[in-house]
Amino acid sequence: MAENAATQKLNRLARIEGQVRGISRMVEEGRYCIDILHQIQAVKSALTKVESAVLKDHAACCVSEAIASGDDAEQRQKFNELIDLFEKSRK
Repeated sequence: MAENAATQKLNRLARIEGQVRGISRMVEEGRYCIDILHQIQAVKSALTKVESAVLKDHAACCVSEAIASGDDAEQRQKFNELIDLFEKSRK
């Protein structure tokens, strides 16, 4: 993974961390539920973007290396990892 891509992900995660702390403060202060829910939705959306970036990196790096290797066992492993991930996200 390129350092720039990693830095971008880390920056996004730091912003998400700040948003989550902000949500905690909102709950402590007894803020309006809908305002809190809007912030939770924003965090979920931001996490989805980071997840997508990591998934793209995995496909571009790990999965493509497994395909290029010609190793059937490694290819199956990478494929099964993705299937397991998608199955967990459905639950």
